[in-house]
Amino acid sequence: MAKAKPLVKLHSYGIYSTWDSEDKSLPQIKQFTLDVEAELEVEFGMIINIKKARGEKLVYCIYHPDIPDEDGEVMAPFRGEEYIRSNDWNFYLGDTIWAPVSNKLGDWRMTIEIDNKIVADKTFNLYVPDTGNEADFFKRRGM
Repeated sequence: MAKAKPLVKLHSYGIYSTWDSEDKSLPQIKQFTLDVEAELEVEFGMIINIKKARGEKLVYCIYHPDIPDEDGEVMAPFRGEEYIRSNDWNFYLGDTIWAPVSNKLGDWRMTIEIDNKIVADKTFNLYVPDTGNEADFFKRRGM
């Protein structure tokens, strides 16, 4: 009998509340966006819902811009794996910005694979806003 295909749905993506990996609850979406203002500890990523795949291995990867490590070498993409825990499971893949912000700017691509097939793929653009613009001044104040 053929194995059922997992059903994967993108639940949300963008900027989230702070995530605690020890807590069972996932972070809450604050803003749907692919453009993220780079500031310390901003949490961004995506949540997917997976059905009919309990026990399957999920592989995730975060490709970040050329961020140097402590020795000045470019860091490799961050990869990991997780086993799907139930037949109706939500998974959060995200990251946050640490100091210095200046070398974190650019495209951050996040992928999730099941059975060697990409089931979710989002690229976030981290940027520093143009501070001299009058419209940005009012936008930051909620006007």
